[in-house]
Amino acid sequence: MQNIYLHNKYEHLKIDILECITHFNTKGNYVTKGERNVIKSFKIGGETLNVKSFKTPKLINSFVYKHLRKSKAKRSFEYAIKLIDCNISTPFPVGYVENTNASGLTSSYYISKHVDYDFDFRVLIHNPLFSNRDEILRQFTQFTYKLHENNINFLDHSPGNTLIVENGSKYDFYLIDLNRMQFETMDLEKRMENLKRLWLSKKMIRIIATEYAEISEYPFEEVYNLLLQSSQDFKRRINRKKYLKRKYLKKKK
Repeated sequence: MQNIYLHNKYEHLKIDILECITHFNTKGNYVTKGERNVIKSFKIGGETLNVKSFKTPKLINSFVYKHLRKSKAKRSFEYAIKLIDCNISTPFPVGYVENTNASGLTSSYYISKHVDYDFDFRVLIHNPLFSNRDEILRQFTQFTYKLHENNINFLDHSPGNTLIVENGSKYDFYLIDLNRMQFETMDLEKRMENLKRLWLSKKMIRIIATEYAEISEYPFEEVYNLLLQSSQDFKRRINRKKYLKRKYLKKKK
């Protein structure tokens, strides 16, 4: 059984979109090819659309996604609509497709409009001399503050999930990989916790904390200390996991 839902702007492309889903493995151009999810681009109706294929869920999750919880594809679509309603940029949500059988969800796809972006947040981490880096960080902080003020806790707020488009002296930020969000009132501790995955240097933390304090009612020292603590705790946890994994693999050899 197949469930397809398209934004009303794209209902006229239903047949073409389903054709792309049917031949996803053999057609389209790779955008990303990960272990879990694959994204391909397709030319449809004079536009470039990206189709994200989510990893086939295991048996228990398959049942859960059919009967108890929304699929990642459906959540991605619905969360994108919420972001746009809050005037927060994300690639325009075209629709989603879910395939099920008697046991549960077998496959799901999220379709969005392709965005020609200039770079993503990762370059700001890897290249401290990146042109206009400090100003981009300040504008990114304003963007993130807007998220928080709209009660949006983007749980995958990591470097690869923010695309950046240069628009003169202004920078536009687009969120991707949307299926993990919570919509809740956020205190300062939770707000700074939300930034921990960005793998920020101390200089980046100071720039972000300074800007966040300036545009909010929170004192700089409190913002800075909470952001520094959450960022360092996260880095230590990830580095420890990597160390233990390397140690385990070495012992296994």
